[in-house]
Amino acid sequence: MDKKMLFVFNPQSGKSQIRTKLMDILDIFVKAGYHVEIHVTQRALDARRVVEERGGSMDLIVGSGGDGTLNEIVSGVMGMERRPKIGYIPAGTTNDFAASHRIPRNMIKAAEAIVLGTARPVDVGRFNERYFTYVAAFGAFTDVPYKTPRELKAMLGHPAYIIEAVKSLGGVRARHIVMEADGASYEGDVLVGMVSNANQIAGFKGLNGKNVRMDDGKFEVLLVENPQNIIQFPDVVASLLQNGHQSRLVKHFTASRIKFRFDAPVEWVLDGEFGGKRKEVVIDDIFRAVQIMKMTHTLPKRS
Repeated sequence: MDKKMLFVFNPQSGKSQIRTKLMDILDIFVKAGYHVEIHVTQRALDARRVVEERGGSMDLIVGSGGDGTLNEIVSGVMGMERRPKIGYIPAGTTNDFAASHRIPRNMIKAAEAIVLGTARPVDVGRFNERYFTYVAAFGAFTDVPYKTPRELKAMLGHPAYIIEAVKSLGGVRARHIVMEADGASYEGDVLVGMVSNANQIAGFKGLNGKNVRMDDGKFEVLLVENPQNIIQFPDVVASLLQNGHQSRLVKHFTASRIKFRFDAPVEWVLDGEFGGKRKEVVIDDIFRAVQIMKMTHTLPKRS
């Protein structure tokens, strides 16, 4: 009896490379014994809709696109009593989730990893009534991924984010926050706040240090306090990008539940997409909520 797969892909992600790889990917799935139902996304939230409508009867749901597409698929699965396993073929610009979970960037190898790999549990974040797979953030530069024009991302790739970040320099300002994290309290002026479950964010590795686990029931929380003068900026940047360098303005800790309160609504980013403007946010780590297909050994070379 064939296993049932729902394959959902965004044809616009990255540089639309799936258009030239689609037949090879489907060939891998069918030869592995899957009856494949295909859905090509048409608009925002379309992936979540089709997963909610058709995913409950599937053995495996595979998504291909950027981190936003994966977010929609996971969000759709989270509402199910029986959650199918999830496979992911990265096709976005930075593919932070795939990098954090060592999912191959090569689309054919990623498809092979799905059918030859093992399901591994992964934590999922709940952000008020929404979900995220690897990061919820606010503050300076965190809005760059969703404000960068799609055409520029398709043409330039990751450097397009750098261009957009430079353009946004004039609007950088700190936010006053009151926060509770697993019972501990904090209050201060923060330039960047980030709650994540990843070892790569916006293409940068090491922001959370080493040995980050994505299945331990804990988030890595990063707060960058507002520098008081321009001399402090290099120290902050070095603390973020250089392992071992520490700044008193950069706070790192772990927590499973975090509450934020702001004086005015603040824009949030969830997995690189706009997450709304909120004055109050509660973030929970849902322990080992979904199972992602991963390789536990090196793939053999294709003949």
